[in-house]
Amino acid sequence: MRLLIILLRAWWATRKRRWLATDAVTVLEMRVWPQDIDLNLHMNNARYFSIADMGRFDWWMRTGIWRRALARGWRPVAGDVDARFSRSLQPFQRYQLATQLVGWDAKWIYALHEFKVGPKTYATLAVRYVFIRGKRDLATPKQVLALAGVEGPSPPLPEWVRQWSGAQDRLAADRRALRYAEQNGDNSNVD
Repeated sequence: MRLLIILLRAWWATRKRRWLATDAVTVLEMRVWPQDIDLNLHMNNARYFSIADMGRFDWWMRTGIWRRALARGWRPVAGDVDARFSRSLQPFQRYQLATQLVGWDAKWIYALHEFKVGPKTYATLAVRYVFIRGKRDLATPKQVLALAGVEGPSPPLPEWVRQWSGAQDRLAADRRALRYAEQNGDNSNVD
């Protein structure tokens, strides 16, 4: 139900106002509900990921990317997410989710989500994602961002983004090598 409300709000905002620029930070006003909490009586770690999805949907809709991508049959898929939890969000506590584009490279689009109460950041999530065309074909980040009128190169990616992305690429390569070894009966690389 919450996702439907977020989508309707974003849709309504785009009907009444101009599209946001892709460098804009979108902000959703949220509250921790009973279904969001875990046994420690604070917001469940998994909920941060689901709510970050809502933040990206809001950003995509308000920048115009969502409607234009869907018209082409493209759909977004998260590849990797990294989270840093600094403070706990408590039941019924109000917070803001700020979502922004960090930049892009040849394959990935990078987004940052901050869960904030006032000026304090409670959690930060970094996400890299792609848009899929058909079953396995990827739209390039330049093609996706062109849907919102963006031309030219990405803003410089922060060093931590480059290092994190490289670590994710190495992890994926290691997992592929392990699967290949297992499928071919080579267990010398298995821990």
